[in-house]
Amino acid sequence: MLDEIEIKKLKSLCKENRINILKMIYNAQSGHLGGALSATEIMTVLFHKCMKTVPKWTKDKDFDKRDRFVLSKGHASSILYCVLAQLGYFPKEELMTFRLFGSRLQGHPVPFCPGVEVATGSLGQGLSIACGIAMGLKLDNNPAHVFALLGDGELQEGNVWEAFMQAPQRKLDNLVAIIDRNRLQIDGCTESIKSLDPLDAKLKAFNWDVIEIDGHDLNAIYEAIEKAKANNVPTAIIANTIKGKGVSFMENNAGWHGKAPNKEDYERALAELS
Repeated sequence: MLDEIEIKKLKSLCKENRINILKMIYNAQSGHLGGALSATEIMTVLFHKCMKTVPKWTKDKDFDKRDRFVLSKGHASSILYCVLAQLGYFPKEELMTFRLFGSRLQGHPVPFCPGVEVATGSLGQGLSIACGIAMGLKLDNNPAHVFALLGDGELQEGNVWEAFMQAPQRKLDNLVAIIDRNRLQIDGCTESIKSLDPLDAKLKAFNWDVIEIDGHDLNAIYEAIEKAKANNVPTAIIANTIKGKGVSFMENNAGWHGKAPNKEDYERALAELS
């Protein structure tokens, strides 16, 4: 369990991340606000408290033992860049080059950015990539874990379910799938477009251990990930979140899936987050 000092620090980091996400996307006039804001607590806890990271991204003695992360919902790259900058993978000033020509911080993650393991964003493929990495680690007797963050709309892709079948078959207890269950996708509500419920039962039927949490509760996130790391089977964490979390007029609004704010919306959102 996180103590009060840790929670206070994580809340401060989350606030900084949400403000930077907003600034980055406003500055670029391009990007995906809703799904980055919904995943802020998940990513902040994961990177700051649960993962073994190598911020200098150099092949020293600890490099091969680092935990791996795959942002399957690659369009939410702004939150990934925020946590990487906080950990020192690159200067925070570089965040404002997001989606600009020549920047390392592309709209979808690419491996020439320090801290990015694989290029992602073609939805439905990230969990399969994570399975492959986890299998490789097993073959090398490497104790590292692999974490994959998926969007719930992404679970409508068939390739995801092939990966859900593969992981238990290969006994990939080093693999943790975290599902950002904000129930919205670019076209609207996931349950109206192609229903996923009962999601927990479906994942259990594929022989995964399933943990369902409030995806904005810092302590719940931490405890779920730590439990998953200790499991002897692949674990899926269903993190129930609010799309656009933190900005009142963006919350639960599919229209903010991939839209940059104008000056008026930016100033209003910044005032709410500050």
